[in-house]
Order: sequence, then structure tokens, then C-alpha cells
Amino acid sequence: MQALQKNSKVKDYTILFSIKKGLYTQTYRIRGSDNNLYFLKLFNCSQLHRTSFDNAGNLLEISFLKRSKHPNIVKYCDSGEIIIEQQKFAYLVLEFITGETLSEYLSRENIINAYNVREYAKCILNGLKFIHTLSDPIIHNEITIQNIMLDLSNEEPIPKIIDFGYARSFNQTSKCYNREGLNPYYLANECFNNIYSPQSDIFSVGVLMYHLLFGLPPWFQEISNYKADRNNIEEVVIEARKKPLSFRSDSIPNLDFDDNLVNTLKKALHYDTEIRFRSANEMLLALNNEIEIEDVDKISIKKSVNEETANKPFSTKLKGKGFGSIAGMQTLKDQLQLSVIDAIRNPEKYKIYGVPLPNGILLYGPPRCGKTFFAKKFAEEVGFNYIYIKPSSLQSKYVNATQENIAKMFEEAEKNAPTIIFIDELDALVPNREGDLHQMHANAVNEMLAQMDRTGEKGIFIVGASNRPEKIDPAILGAGRLEKKFFIGTPDYEARKAMFEMYLKPRPIDFGINYELLSNLTENFVSGDIELIVNDASLIALKEDTKITMKILEQVIKSSKPTVSLSEIEKYNKLKMKMDSDNVSNSNTKRTPIGFKTNNK
Repeated sequence: MQALQKNSKVKDYTILFSIKKGLYTQTYRIRGSDNNLYFLKLFNCSQLHRTSFDNAGNLLEISFLKRSKHPNIVKYCDSGEIIIEQQKFAYLVLEFITGETLSEYLSRENIINAYNVREYAKCILNGLKFIHTLSDPIIHNEITIQNIMLDLSNEEPIPKIIDFGYARSFNQTSKCYNREGLNPYYLANECFNNIYSPQSDIFSVGVLMYHLLFGLPPWFQEISNYKADRNNIEEVVIEARKKPLSFRSDSIPNLDFDDNLVNTLKKALHYDTEIRFRSANEMLLALNNEIEIEDVDKISIKKSVNEETANKPFSTKLKGKGFGSIAGMQTLKDQLQLSVIDAIRNPEKYKIYGVPLPNGILLYGPPRCGKTFFAKKFAEEVGFNYIYIKPSSLQSKYVNATQENIAKMFEEAEKNAPTIIFIDELDALVPNREGDLHQMHANAVNEMLAQMDRTGEKGIFIVGASNRPEKIDPAILGAGRLEKKFFIGTPDYEARKAMFEMYLKPRPIDFGINYELLSNLTENFVSGDIELIVNDASLIALKEDTKITMKILEQVIKSSKPTVSLSEIEKYNKLKMKMDSDNVSNSNTKRTPIGFKTNNK
């Protein structure tokens, strides 16, 4: 229902008609006492989320627009408060823009040529550059084709940012930020964890450019079935972003869609904030062709490795205590010792007995249960060089480039043999080819299968990790490849006990902490859950100006729930039974013995 009727008055402004109605706001076209047209935005204060106001109770959107005087941002004109039917409303008067939103423009034009997209993006970035560099920077958080309006009153259209409803100060906490109503396709991955920054705004500009060029947001998925559950929608979007992004340059209506624009979009849309543009100005320089942007596909492998090896060579030998630094999980360690480690260390002895060596292993289980950590400790235990890889480091949008990246990885591993290659999220790199799979993905699976053949003879051992092993192509898990599967479940009793000891050790703790009881109380809790329990207990103790006591810890545990649900644990237990039977089946399969080089390089 409209709060304001035609010809009614708000201060000196006359309501002409309603334009749109949102969850908490209504927008009207109005006429001022000066006879000029304006937009009026009406806010129902009682329905707004508390984070929409500053500490003094002022509406942030109004405060931000007062400060945002820039030609590419809609102009603030007036504001105030009114009472309608005993309810408090705030109103915001903005300049009238003769034109249409980019969404409306796109619905008419279907696809917009690359030159215009580049120019529109530069105008938006100039507006963002202004608010990002204020003394108290503003993060817009909702750059979409619906929130950019083309001012057509001049000879050339001028894009203007028109809505600051989700904008927040960079220095404002986002812990309780309400993102209901935000378009998940336009949000950077870190925003799903309530981390917002100028970089996340720039990611949104990249999405907007892609949307205008190709008619759909990048990694588009049909999410209408998930409207009731925001978390499910976000999971669908994040999962889709693991796949290569398509650039159908043949559909662009002019030749201005050059390599630098492709590389600019790939950089703007990258999952890694360290690879993405650091500022609006940097992306502006790229769009103006003042700086050349390197293809991120060519630097992703090096970047991924550098994260793990602190700028050491591509292949590095990890130093540490190996399995000695892992509490509990003794059964798994014993299995690996017998099936893999002893075989790797004594290949000749195994050869005498005719026992074949595995080319690699798969570590699988629920998220956040330590698969990556365990793989590192495995590399330390064996003493081989170590390469850490994510699928996004190898995947490319261009035909055959992914295969080339995979081949280069194995070439580097062989050159630095003996080497352990650890591939995280293996299911994203080698999905099952029996499904509806793009040919580029199928080619990547074929390349991996070819490279994994007889890797032991080349001094290469592969460790894959996955939360969803059932999605991996079966040939990858067959005999002679990753035939040994090891389940990494939630931490066992000893591991949980050690984690409490580790997290509590540097803090002021009371006498009589019962680590055995703490471990018993946290069955099915993962490492991150236990760390959070200790952090929450520390905060309570800090507020009470006391030491961390068993009573506080038990109180926090009682109000906590494990990340991994019982239904998920049951699902993984069934999966483990299947994988265990596959292990037995593979062990009975005859194949050519494969052995590691005895001469270490």
C-alpha cells in the first residue's frame, strides 16, 4: 500500500505518482515549489534493519548522500522526517534524472557494445573512487544494473549511482550486516562472510560489465527454487564460481572486445582478493589502456603455490614434525604408514615382494576437518618436495589452456622429483564425465588421466582432497591412480583434547581445566568450532575480569553446535563404507608395479 497519495504534500513538495515500492522504501516522482521535478524516497523507519542507522539514530543512506557530491552519483537535495498514520518515516529528496536504469536499457538492447560498457564502467568507477577515498570511506555494496541510471539529458549518456540503501562506512562493523535483498551474483565471495571493502565494490563492477556484454551475470545459475533459503542460494553461487568463466567474444557486436578488456574482466572477477584490482583507480587505468593487464590464468599457479610456500620455488620441501604434530588420528596414520609411506621410503623391498606402489591417494570427508593440514604433515613425514594446487590455479576459460597448465604442473613436479602434488577440491578439477559436462572439463579430466599414468616412475606422488568424492570421475579413483582412499572425519577424542590444550595454553586459565571432559563434551566438533568455543570463553572471562574457568567453557559448549550436522556425518559414514569397499576391490586388481626413483634429486 502506498503511504503517499497523488497530490499530497511532503514539506514543499507535491506527490505526482509512485515509481516503485521496495521492502522498506517507496519511491515517488514529485514536484518542488520551484516547479522542478525531483525523486522522493520514503523510508519506514520501524521496518529498517538497525544497521541502517548510525549511533545517533541518523539514517546512513541520507548521511552518505550528503557527503557524496560527484557527477556520477545522484545528487542529494533535501531530507527530513514525517509522521504518517502514527508511524515515523524519513524522506530523501534527490535530483530528477531524465533517463533509465541500465537494467531497462539492457532489456531493450539485449546486448550492449563493448565500447559503451567500457565507458559506463569508467563513470561508475569514478563515482566509487570518490566515495572510497573520503576521509571516512563509504562502501556501496550494491552496484548492479538496477542501481545505475543513465542520465539522457545531455548529448552523451552519463551513468549515475542512484541507491545507497546497503552502503556502509568502511570503518563500520559488518558483523550484523543485513544482506537480505542483495543480488548474490553481484557479491564477491568474501561478502558471503560479511567482509565488505572497496575491492568487493570493484568485483560488482566486473559483474555489471559482464552482465551488459553477455546478457546474464557471470556463472549464472537458475536459483528460483532456492528463494526460501538465502544460505542455499549463496552456496549455489559459490559452487558455480568454481567452474571456468565463459567469454563468448563472437557474440560481441564490435571489435572493441580486445584481450586487455578480457584480462581486465578476469582480474576484476577473480576469486582471490590479492589478484583482483586493489582500487577503483587501478581498474580505471586498465580500462583506459594505460596499464597492460596480464592474463590471470598464467599467474594463478604461481600465486597459489606462493600462498603455501612464502615466495619459495614452485616446488618446496616442507620442514616440520610431520605426523608428530597431529594429535590423535592414529588409525589413519598407521594405515598411511603401512600402505603408502613405507612403500615410498623402501620401494625396492616392496618390489621384491611384488607389492605395487600406489600412484596417489584421496583424502575425503566433511569440510573443515583438516584434509589440507593432514596433507602438509604427510609431505613433512615423507620428506618430499611439495606442490599445493587449487583447481582455479589450473582452470582456464580458453580451449586447451587447462590441459597445458596441468601438463606444466606435472613437468615441474618431475623436474623437482621426488614430489608430492596436493590438489585441493579435486572434484572441481576432474568432475564425472558421465554427467552434463562441458567439453573443456572433459578434456581436463582426460589430460589428468594421461599425466597420472605411471607417475611413480617419474618420482611423483599425488594427494587429492575432496568434500564430495562421489563427484570425481571414477577413472581418477581407479587402480593405478588414486586407488587408496582415506577418510578424514571430525577430530577424534585425542585430537579434540589436544586442540583445547593448544588453544587455551597462551591464555589466562584457571586451575583444574579438565581437558578429558572438554573433549567428551565436543564430539563431532571440528577444529574451527573448538577455536570459536575458546575465543567466546575468553571474551566472557575478559568481560568478567577473571580467568577462563571450566564453568565458562562448559557454558559456551552448551550453547554451541557443531558445524558438521549429524545428517552430514551419517551421509559421510555411508560414503566411507562405499569407499572402503572400493579400496578392497582396487587392492585385488592386478596392475603393473610402479616404483619411486631411488636417486633423490
